[in-house]
Amino acid sequence: MNSRNTGLDSQLSRKAYYDRIGVDNMTPLWEVLGALVPHSPKSPAVAHLWKYADVRQRVMEAGTLISAAEAERRVLILENPGLRGQSCITQSLYAGLQLIMPGEVAPAHRHTQSALRLVLDGEGAYTAVDGERTTMRRGDFIITPAWTWHDHGNPGDQPVVWLDGLDIPIVRFLDAGFAEKSDSNYQAVVRPEGDALARYGANMVPVDFYQQPAEPTKVFVYPWERTLASLKSIAAGSEPDAHFGHKQRYVNPATGRSPMPTIAAFSQLLPAGFETRPYRCTDGTVYVCLSGKAEASIEGKTVRLDENDVMVVPSWHSHQFRAGPDTVLFSYSDRPVQQALGLWREHRA
Repeated sequence: MNSRNTGLDSQLSRKAYYDRIGVDNMTPLWEVLGALVPHSPKSPAVAHLWKYADVRQRVMEAGTLISAAEAERRVLILENPGLRGQSCITQSLYAGLQLIMPGEVAPAHRHTQSALRLVLDGEGAYTAVDGERTTMRRGDFIITPAWTWHDHGNPGDQPVVWLDGLDIPIVRFLDAGFAEKSDSNYQAVVRPEGDALARYGANMVPVDFYQQPAEPTKVFVYPWERTLASLKSIAAGSEPDAHFGHKQRYVNPATGRSPMPTIAAFSQLLPAGFETRPYRCTDGTVYVCLSGKAEASIEGKTVRLDENDVMVVPSWHSHQFRAGPDTVLFSYSDRPVQQALGLWREHRA
């Protein structure tokens, strides 16, 4: 018997064996070991850019088809092209563009998923979290922590759009999702606007307040005007980092940890004409251009970022930015989860 026939017989024998053990819901590790334990991350997610100028009309059209009350949340999900049908932008994170029209209320509910809001377009709406409202202004970074009551309303005269970022895929993977609707469409206001920021966001906390490390921040709004002022002040007095420009991470002021246990958020200023060096990290990251214009190169492919554009960079994809005018980028990722598990890595070229 020649070697060719021997090899064919071996393949047929293995196939028959795999069929037999399949009846017992077993499968051979050696056939999938390379995919399960890769030499480096090989995400099924792909890099992608959503041009806000192109998708804005799609978002506004949704406002003519269904009300915020009917939808509960009128959102167009930003699905990663490599993960269609899974309602996620990376394997661990969700993103969507939410619209609320003048006079509408997105009814109160709560869920175990943590959520962030980044206001992109329009003003006059509000988000309420556990009895306190905050007016939504462009560039504001707003949090609705896990299992907190929250609703949105728009008493203003213009549509308001924001980016939603949630840890839905993480909670889904863990089979730990719970949700509850309120009996009322909106919460009663029990604290004045700005109360949480005054109590917990001025390098002070109430004397009897002690927070566990895993608990989300009590500060649920990080105003754009404060973020921009900080970045500009830092840029005026220091040289930009070669890989990041001037980049800051948002923290829970009471603990110094991420505002949410599962999601990290960042803002960075790239000075006019500045080009970052190539960088990669294991946390797939969602970027939003809040001001300015920039080019982004991901694994050698270049795209142009304009204001309100949303871009995803998957895990372990080399990327760099080149600013036109001064440019501010907001971003979020699952870095806290990876760091807590000892999995996070980066590489600075």
